[in-house]
Amino acid sequence: MDVFEAIRKRRAVRQYRPDPVSREQVKVVLDAANQAPSGMNRQPWEFIVVTGSTILEMGKSYRSTLIEYLKNWDTSPMKKALSRDDFIRFAETYGGAPVVIVLLVKADPLPNFRKADLESASAAMENLMLAATALGLGTCWMTGPIRDEENLRRILAIPVDREIVAVTPLGHPEQIPPAPARLDPGMEQKVRWVE
Repeated sequence: MDVFEAIRKRRAVRQYRPDPVSREQVKVVLDAANQAPSGMNRQPWEFIVVTGSTILEMGKSYRSTLIEYLKNWDTSPMKKALSRDDFIRFAETYGGAPVVIVLLVKADPLPNFRKADLESASAAMENLMLAATALGLGTCWMTGPIRDEENLRRILAIPVDREIVAVTPLGHPEQIPPAPARLDPGMEQKVRWVE
């Protein structure tokens, strides 16, 4: 699969089959993430690969943050993708994915380095997701679990000098969601040409 096809096929997958993901496949997607561009070539990213019962412990943590979010379910954009109950099940089990990857960067006290590191880590996350798509695997860029950051840090023994950037399940999709409509698909409002 070429990069343009992977870009167009990548979706936020929230339901996974129980089929295992091999360590070799995980290494392939992490290597792709490691090839991302980074400010001043700092390559600031680190990854925690989570499997087994720890995913369920992370799910309990994530579920505990949903009370406030679910109060506004009727106006939530997630309502279009999942029912309320399916969303809760997704949170509790990370969609049943056999692997969850947590992306970290060192917490830099200088604002310009911190911003550059977060941007670089975002590029790494995108590479990871595109590589997973090319392998026929699914991902879902998540920041919701970070709402219970203290508990997530405890579960994964994340030191205070690391910042949690994002979380993604990784697994074989139960189904591929349809492509959501693009806002301004002709790019008339999002692009300004300057000569």
